[in-house]
Amino acid sequence: MSEQTVLSPNLGLDLVRATEAAALSAGRWAGLGRLDEAERAATEAMNQILQNIEIDGRLCVGEEARLGEHATFITGQRLGTGRGPAVDVLADAIDGRRLLAGGYPGALSAVAVAQRGAIWFPRTTRYMEKIVAAAEVAQALVPECLDAPAAWTLALVARAKGKQVRDLVVFLLDRPRHADLVAEIRAAGAHVLLRSGGDIAGALLAGLHDSTVDLLMGTGGVPQGLLAACAVKAARGAMLGRLVAINQEEEEALRAAPPEDRAIRTIDELVAGSQVFFAATGITDNPLLNGVRYRGSYAETSSILLRAETGIRRIILAEHLVE
Repeated sequence: MSEQTVLSPNLGLDLVRATEAAALSAGRWAGLGRLDEAERAATEAMNQILQNIEIDGRLCVGEEARLGEHATFITGQRLGTGRGPAVDVLADAIDGRRLLAGGYPGALSAVAVAQRGAIWFPRTTRYMEKIVAAAEVAQALVPECLDAPAAWTLALVARAKGKQVRDLVVFLLDRPRHADLVAEIRAAGAHVLLRSGGDIAGALLAGLHDSTVDLLMGTGGVPQGLLAACAVKAARGAMLGRLVAINQEEEEALRAAPPEDRAIRTIDELVAGSQVFFAATGITDNPLLNGVRYRGSYAETSSILLRAETGIRRIILAEHLVE
């Protein structure tokens, strides 16, 4: 990673334009149950904006593993005009696809950018186990937490935040693979916040210092995990991540991979340096951002912009003239 690259503060606003475009497009499909059409429209809208930003961008993780030949975003593809700084890019036009299709709260659009080579992106497996918390928990969130019983980790987090375990709120995706973890958390006395989607939104809530969510735990997709890492890094939060296999083929690949691919990584090992931007726009309502509001010829969006170098968080409310 080059330490000479300095990203312009104005880059963040360009990224917000990309997430706004995706959210405005995706919002039209909320509750219609047509997930593929929604994703295609939102991804194309985001891609159009990203291609016109003054960066020499490289997409770290694409969607070809999930969408095949229909994917707009392909791993390694170039983004931007090519005339700006060399950067890594992560993009998810719709985080919470099932939420959007069902008209449920919690869907958002997200983009992250960092210096070229700053974002660790493995090719071994599709899923990542992770724990996310706010900055005040950083010293307590040691790598052993990923292997320890949930009650042990919850006790560390509670002590760091000056709370009782019974007052902690833990975000998890509502998946069968998390059944045992949910039972552990409840047995320890903490509250569980289950959501059927929105992994990035959950990590963002857990990583902000003034959120009602204290912790995110569990397993989700690698692209969403790395986007979450950028958000957490920019919010000065804490995170642990480790690749996990979900089938025999991935287990064999993970065993054959270099030791660093099997290691537990901290936030600084997931995303290096301070030149990191994260932007997200709400598609449907969530605890942090309002969803898109369509009002005749106008639409309103709510976005968050985080910059790691300064630690500044901006909430951007915008009105758009729409066709």
